[in-house]
Amino acid sequence: MNRTDRLFALLLELRGEGWTPAEDLALTFGVSVRTVYRDMLALGEAGVPLVSLPGKGYRLLEGYFLPPLHLTVEEAVMLTLGGDAVRGAFDAEYAQALTSALRKLEAALPEGKRVEVAELRRHLRVIPPDESGDAELLRRLRAAVLGRRAVTFAYHKPDAPVETRKVYPLSLIHLHGVWLLGAFDPARGARRTFRLTRMAEVRLLPQTFELDPRWRAGLAPERERRGVQVRLQFPHELRRAVRERPHFFQMAEQDVAGGFEVILQIRDLRDVLAWVLSWGAGVRVLEPPELREQVREEARRMLLT
Repeated sequence: MNRTDRLFALLLELRGEGWTPAEDLALTFGVSVRTVYRDMLALGEAGVPLVSLPGKGYRLLEGYFLPPLHLTVEEAVMLTLGGDAVRGAFDAEYAQALTSALRKLEAALPEGKRVEVAELRRHLRVIPPDESGDAELLRRLRAAVLGRRAVTFAYHKPDAPVETRKVYPLSLIHLHGVWLLGAFDPARGARRTFRLTRMAEVRLLPQTFELDPRWRAGLAPERERRGVQVRLQFPHELRRAVRERPHFFQMAEQDVAGGFEVILQIRDLRDVLAWVLSWGAGVRVLEPPELREQVREEARRMLLT
């Protein structure tokens, strides 16, 4: 057995659970213990995550080997297209990991399938928008979520004073091209969701927190606080445009006489006013009446300026 074959065989031998002493490896492969030491050093220099302990031996870091995967061409195409679709949603660190994973996937495919997958990818393109946001802010908040570190920040809501908030970060959510932080706000005793584009002066605090099981619903954007339902009617000719530019809190769409109706569930009328105004005379506010009045007042002010 040449050295290359032996190094690969060593990797397979170390896939088992538990520790393997160097002496056992030497007996298995018919080499000296010193040779085993040199081989382990070579594997480590090649990037293999080995763990060694005196008196116990060697083992691979858990998770280094994954079970063999047998993928169809369609499955491989969907994985690569899925990777292309989400690449722009993450910062450089995760984008690099994705690129590495897709290369490994491509390299593992048989030559015939690799050519077929490459051909299909040329005809099925997913070009995501550049929605990576502030990479440094994402990195900092990701560290806070994983380390369960409290954070403080200034929060800029439209038409409202800037607020200083202290929260316990629970999750990062990428929804409709927007990054959100799901967090528990101890001052309010409730979950809250914050847009990263509205956050400034973000600081990680030394304080850590324990994940309360009652907060688990906070790992997804909460809807129970969106207590205001908005119903809007559009003409049929605007259907394509509305679907291309949906509102962040849009919940449903249904056909009605003379057009179609869009239903939104929002927290505050300010969340939807600018979007409604952007459609001009093409939208009719069915409810609530308070929104109709705000649209009317804003239009009046526009005429006066």
